[in-house]
Amino acid sequence: MNANILQTPIDYLKGVGPNRADLLRKELGIHTYQDLVNFFPNRYLDKTRFYKINELQRNSAEVQVVGKITHIRSVDQKRGKRLVADFIDDTGKMELVWFRGQKWIRENLKINTPYVIFGKINWFNGLFSMPHPEMELVEEYKKQLRTAMQPIYPSTEKLAKSGITNRVINKLMQQLFIETKGKFYDTLSEEITTELKLIPKAEAVFNIHFPQSQELLAKAQFRLKFEELFYIQLQLLIKNMLQKQKIKGFVFEEIGQNFSEFYSNHLPFELTGAQKRVIKEIRADLGSGAQMNRLLQGDVGSGKTIVALMSMFIALDNGFQACLMAPTEILAIQHYNGLVELCKDLDTSIYLLTGSSKTKARREIHEKLENGEIDILIGTHALLEDKVKFKNLGLAVIDEQHRFGVAQRARLWRKNQMPPHILVMTATPIPRTLAMSLYGDLDISVIDELPPGRKPIKTVHRYDSNRLKVFAFIKDEIKKGRQVYVVYPLIQESEKMDYKDLMDGYESIAREFPNEQISIVHGQMKSDAKDYEMDRFVRGETQIMVATTVIEVGVNVPNASVMIIESAERFGLSQLHQLRGRVGRGAEQSFCILMTGHKLSNDSKTRLETMTATNDGFEIAEVDLKLRGPGDIMGTQQSGVLNLKIADIVKDNEILKLARHHAMRILKEDPSLSLEKNKVLRFTYAQLAKHKNIWNYIS
Repeated sequence: MNANILQTPIDYLKGVGPNRADLLRKELGIHTYQDLVNFFPNRYLDKTRFYKINELQRNSAEVQVVGKITHIRSVDQKRGKRLVADFIDDTGKMELVWFRGQKWIRENLKINTPYVIFGKINWFNGLFSMPHPEMELVEEYKKQLRTAMQPIYPSTEKLAKSGITNRVINKLMQQLFIETKGKFYDTLSEEITTELKLIPKAEAVFNIHFPQSQELLAKAQFRLKFEELFYIQLQLLIKNMLQKQKIKGFVFEEIGQNFSEFYSNHLPFELTGAQKRVIKEIRADLGSGAQMNRLLQGDVGSGKTIVALMSMFIALDNGFQACLMAPTEILAIQHYNGLVELCKDLDTSIYLLTGSSKTKARREIHEKLENGEIDILIGTHALLEDKVKFKNLGLAVIDEQHRFGVAQRARLWRKNQMPPHILVMTATPIPRTLAMSLYGDLDISVIDELPPGRKPIKTVHRYDSNRLKVFAFIKDEIKKGRQVYVVYPLIQESEKMDYKDLMDGYESIAREFPNEQISIVHGQMKSDAKDYEMDRFVRGETQIMVATTVIEVGVNVPNASVMIIESAERFGLSQLHQLRGRVGRGAEQSFCILMTGHKLSNDSKTRLETMTATNDGFEIAEVDLKLRGPGDIMGTQQSGVLNLKIADIVKDNEILKLARHHAMRILKEDPSLSLEKNKVLRFTYAQLAKHKNIWNYIS
């Protein structure tokens, strides 16, 4: 069918008119015929059979019955009246009841004329009754373009108030199919449809709105979900491919002095198999002539920093500089101290630049950076300032991806005649499913094993009533010379309450541990006071750190072996996992204790069970994704990331993998989609791009 009719503004559809068009645009984002076609039902009522009155059961099902009204009357009740009609078929009698709109209903009901009624059944005074039934004359019912399964469309309060009911949407949908004659050209190649036994596009679109049977509905949903995910993956893969062709990168062929010297003589421990594999992937990228864009995922403590450092050495060995950008000053300082320690026996010049660097130090850094005396610069957003100019930046490592947008990555590029290679590190395990969609334009490496000698953290759930036992356990650990974190949730809306919880907690711990030194850190402190307290804990001058979640990112205290999370039910899964990662950094056995009250929601129970059952960040991320949905996981700025029309990233995980597999296979054989058999793919892809319907929500 001619694609252009689908671009017709919705105002022109018979039955819409200017007011309705306005509401459809504002409330549902429906601007064109195409948008209406892609406005899919979110559930279906099964009207596949008619019940006889004597077959009705006392359950809450919605059913349909055919019969006649024999008598109508008004009945007085406590407040006002109700309208009651006797409704019969050849097996018995029931009542229809209305509490509202009685005058209009009474005037419009026809006596002794066959009706189809549909609604929920009640049992009252020895008779079945149906309040406010949906009704249609049998002769009208037979004329409708209709389906046994009735689609229910998503709605909003405003639409309901303005009279745009489900029935109205259904009527508009029927009108749309009349005007377009239900002809939709196929958008997938014959090769794919045959191989996957997909039903044709026109049949799928018809059956998603007017399903002729349960089976056809299932086939229609599969076909449309596959298509949506297939084009997303196709777009991502093409984007990645073009990036590699278009954006040339520096070629680092040399593996020289820095890398070899460090690898042979200064590695603090043997690299794990996963680390070796990832370094190999990065080396291949750096030598390929295309710009590297790689996402490095690895759980807390999996050794991402060593991988990043060795990648920086490759840049240095090829005569280039490298930088590492962290989201907070504390983290930047920590990276700096860590790298200086690792390179102490090497001739590598490493500098630190943050918002609080003094003017004199800044000037010196700017100068040395431009004349190439600095090898590695570590810092915060301060690295993005225009004054910061590198002599030749070859590799930028970015820690904790989703705090740096794409625009910021691009600012690093502008510091060069050619863009540097980019390595993005994240300790937030992003489920494979989501990673495929969100970071489809980045290549992904995963470090999925912990360094040898690390003992998995033991996690337990305890109720508030066991608090004394928990305190006794803490005392034992402190006697062994260990340190302890006690973390309280931070719920922005009620800062006063949070502060009170934290202070109450602090006081009860101070009473319980009169001989120990205690640090306290919370969001209302000035940053130098915070740093001072953190620093005392890092140096081992305090044994217990009472804090809100500000300690979540990055603090590294190998001697801390116990993490107590208060009101653990108020934390999300990924946060619990991040907090747990603050311990378990030394050789000793570490513990994470989740404290809660006895009243827990089902989701909270699932989260706590998941935490006690596994230390695997990816497993945890998958559960988190199921509980929260994709929007929340990526944080607010990307919560609209996947405004999918019909597919669901979590539930349709298998279809997503299938779609990606086919998209990859096709592009491998035919990168420009120029083969005759892929003509339809090329055309559809161009249409999607042209009408901005391409699902361009890649972060």
